[in-house]
Amino acid sequence: MVLTTIVLMGLVMYSGLSRDSMPPYTVRLATVVSEFPGASPERVEQLVTDKIEKAAQELPELKEVSSISRTGLSVVSVTLKDEVPPTKMQSVWDRLRRKLNVLEGLPEGVVPFLNDDGIGDVYGIVVGLTSDGYSYAEMKEYADDIKDALISLPDAAKVEIGGEQEERVFVEFENSRLKEYGLSASKLQQAIAATNILNSGGQVNLGDERIILEPTGNFNSVKDIDNMLISVGNENSSQLIKLGDITTVKKGYIDPPSQEVRINGKNAISLHVNLKENANVIALGEEVNKVVDHWQEKLPVGLELIRVSSLDNYIDFKVNDFIVNLMQSIAIVLLVMLIFLGIRTGFVIASLIPIVTIMTLMVMGVINMGLNQVTLAALIMALGMLVDNAIVVAETIMVKMEEGIERKKATVEAFSELWMPLLISTLTTSAAFLAFYLSPTAMGDIVGPIFVVITIALLSSWIIALTVITLFCYLFLKVSPKTEKKPGFIDVVINKLKIYYKDMILTALQNKWKVIIGIFLIFLASLYGFTKIPFVFFPDSDRNMITVDINLPEGNKIERTSEVVERIESYIADSLQVNNKRLTGILDWSSYIGEGPESYDLGYTPDEANSNYAHILINTSSFNENNKMIAKIDDFAFKNFPNADIKVGALSAGGGGIPIEIKVSGNNFDELSQISQAVKLKLSSISGTKNVKDDWGPKSKKFIIEIDQNRAQSAGITSLDIATSLLTVLDGFQTGEYREDDKSIPIVMRSDDNQQQSLASLETLNVYSQTTGRTVPLLQVASIVPMWQYSKIKRFNLVRTVIISSDLRPEGNSSDIINEIIPWLEEQRKNWPSDYSYEFGGEAKQSEENMGSVIGYLPLSGFIIVLLLIIQFNSFRKMAMVVMTIPLGIIGVVIGLLVFGEAFGFMPFLGLISLAGIVINNAIVLIDRMEIEQRDLGRTEQDAIIAACLQRFRPILLATFTTVLGLLPLYISGGEMWEGMAIGIMVGLLFGTVITLLFIPTVYSALFKVDYKSYEFNEKLIEE
Repeated sequence: MVLTTIVLMGLVMYSGLSRDSMPPYTVRLATVVSEFPGASPERVEQLVTDKIEKAAQELPELKEVSSISRTGLSVVSVTLKDEVPPTKMQSVWDRLRRKLNVLEGLPEGVVPFLNDDGIGDVYGIVVGLTSDGYSYAEMKEYADDIKDALISLPDAAKVEIGGEQEERVFVEFENSRLKEYGLSASKLQQAIAATNILNSGGQVNLGDERIILEPTGNFNSVKDIDNMLISVGNENSSQLIKLGDITTVKKGYIDPPSQEVRINGKNAISLHVNLKENANVIALGEEVNKVVDHWQEKLPVGLELIRVSSLDNYIDFKVNDFIVNLMQSIAIVLLVMLIFLGIRTGFVIASLIPIVTIMTLMVMGVINMGLNQVTLAALIMALGMLVDNAIVVAETIMVKMEEGIERKKATVEAFSELWMPLLISTLTTSAAFLAFYLSPTAMGDIVGPIFVVITIALLSSWIIALTVITLFCYLFLKVSPKTEKKPGFIDVVINKLKIYYKDMILTALQNKWKVIIGIFLIFLASLYGFTKIPFVFFPDSDRNMITVDINLPEGNKIERTSEVVERIESYIADSLQVNNKRLTGILDWSSYIGEGPESYDLGYTPDEANSNYAHILINTSSFNENNKMIAKIDDFAFKNFPNADIKVGALSAGGGGIPIEIKVSGNNFDELSQISQAVKLKLSSISGTKNVKDDWGPKSKKFIIEIDQNRAQSAGITSLDIATSLLTVLDGFQTGEYREDDKSIPIVMRSDDNQQQSLASLETLNVYSQTTGRTVPLLQVASIVPMWQYSKIKRFNLVRTVIISSDLRPEGNSSDIINEIIPWLEEQRKNWPSDYSYEFGGEAKQSEENMGSVIGYLPLSGFIIVLLLIIQFNSFRKMAMVVMTIPLGIIGVVIGLLVFGEAFGFMPFLGLISLAGIVINNAIVLIDRMEIEQRDLGRTEQDAIIAACLQRFRPILLATFTTVLGLLPLYISGGEMWEGMAIGIMVGLLFGTVITLLFIPTVYSALFKVDYKSYEFNEKLIEE
């Protein structure tokens, strides 16, 4: 009844489990954005950025602070320590917000804005509304309705719109014409503002009622603005004239735009959908599809709604793929059981697999842990381990029944004999993964569920093995005494292997110190071999998606950036896009100019918005086509855009940083520039690097308007007149708002001179006096002085820092390149000023932080394992024997990675820890059997060691095969992310098992001084 309840609850829970790409993780980052219009980067740094950084520095929870100071803008990024729990983060941000609110010394009008919401959110589903002949305003009306439909979906948390163009009502004028009517721009602005009101007129009493008065002064249409009456002339002869008679009133869009979106070369508006926490992204995708289909039928010809990014399809594929892997693993393990143990025994033991799997899913549902690549891989990893308990229990019962012990007594004795050692081995295996769960980093959040799932699976296995499997053995096993039993083919093979193993054991025990030293030397050799394995912290994602990031020199117009994107789009459409003749290649793409899209994958982080920046998201026909498409687009960009920094690459599977990043810190601009130039030259000379650059870029031009105050005063011109005239011609200024339906559109006054001013036209610009009405050429009262400036200033922990970065060529390896450049940097460092320093960032820093955090918790895991071993054996020497087997697992891991050409990284590191847990399990079972042989069966120490090895040979061998073969599907189709880990465990366990079966008995005989020089083997031991 209990078993039926567990199975039914597990199946029900499974259908309701959330589904996502990766487990949720915490981003401990916020940004402080401050606008300081017109200020140079250096002034922004000194007057705004520095003060905000120092305020953030007062937070005790602060990990690091970095900043970017650009013309008119300061962006300060505040990162908290990994130890800050998610529940305490909001209180920290509230404290920082209060500090910013009372910050003194900021320039007038500068208000820091703390953005701590939505950082790290992934908008995995993106749809785009493309236009053929429709205006942005018309598109926006449909996009708003579609957004309402998407946000109402039960699994949608947020929907963001990209590419919308802000509308403006422009009132364009000529100063000379205004002067004819006795007007100035400021008077005209005041007149428009005074007419366009939306204020209450108060209330009036009417009998018993109180009625609200509402004046109708606000504009209801652009025609109202055009027909607005302006009083002109002097007080004695004033007259009214329509605004449209002296100005041009028209509706348009902000120029230049802050962001443009194009999908497959067409103007578009994008909608980015974010999944609710613990929701099902696949279900959300199905809901979005219904919305897309519904609106596609409603949209007029010329508008089309299409998918741009579909994380749900990828997750659906990966989850289904992993479930298939899980089913394949179950089938493989079942087949191994049937082959090694026969039909009846095989089915008894194999029955544990579905029961434990369903029980694990039930507990995952109870603790609200969903299905994703990590939890499913953990189930596959646990699969080989969880049958160990059932194998040992069934094997022990079978041996006792073969010896003639009555069925019930055999099961009871097996339970009494095994419950504690199996519990200890289960807990030690689980404890090996504890460090990943305790790591407070984002990577700890991602892989931490592996500990939870494996612990649930192993404890469930322990419970089921000692209850259900014991019961099944009692009910269904039919074992004949050895004297009556006819050995089968597998029994013959196992017995043959036992004989070979017996000979190996005897030889090893008679030469124990040679064996121990030999294994130790092999271990040292494996450590040397480890240095020959390339290091890749996280592999690229296996999504059929690549990205293109475009950065033109600082100061380039968005129109120029758009031209570059158009040329790349044309190349894609002509040479790479799938069509009737080209069956593989690029399916579709979307371009984001001026500002990147919302984060659509863990492997993508939006770059800072800038007119010289663009991002192209490309969907390929297959993951296998990614590298080919990357190479072709990279080659095209390299040949056609020598001045642009264009990075073409695949997504990272774990949100990895830039492969190579060197941060050089100091205070002097020129010194930093020289150092960064030298570092870039050195990096470029190293094989395997490409796109070497620094994040400050070349200096950009600016013009200083130096006002001659004597001349200006003589001409009746003030500094404000000059600034107003420049602003009016170049940007315009707001003079109220026009309300249209639910929209509020700013009214902007500007000169009708050409907005795209050249230097020549700027020199002939007339400055208009707002008080006297006189106009004076700009060069009469001021001079235009060209200057160079750093287009942006970056700081790290309050010190100016330039970051030199490099991408990798296909043959490049970041760890090798870093190892090559470190000696050169150390030599160069001696010639730098004393207060200048460097450190590595990007993937190197990320791997150091994440792996370092896990390694930092490994001693705790080790302490728990040691404690459990002491509880089990009550012997320091036996505990030491088990602990000594742990590092030996690295032998097989190194061999496996070298033979199969896999890199070492975070996931193989996880496999190494997993392997340690399995090796410990085998060692515990083996040593425990040695104790039983001596304590319960009264054998001599010499016989007990050999008998225990022979007795546990079959279960250990079987457990190894089930684990190795069970991981085979994960290696074949789990993707690059899991290949290294699977290989590490499989090959590592094969070698680890052999080493354990030899190392444990030889070390035991050495520590307990058991001599085998004159020992004669008792042949009866091989038959028992």
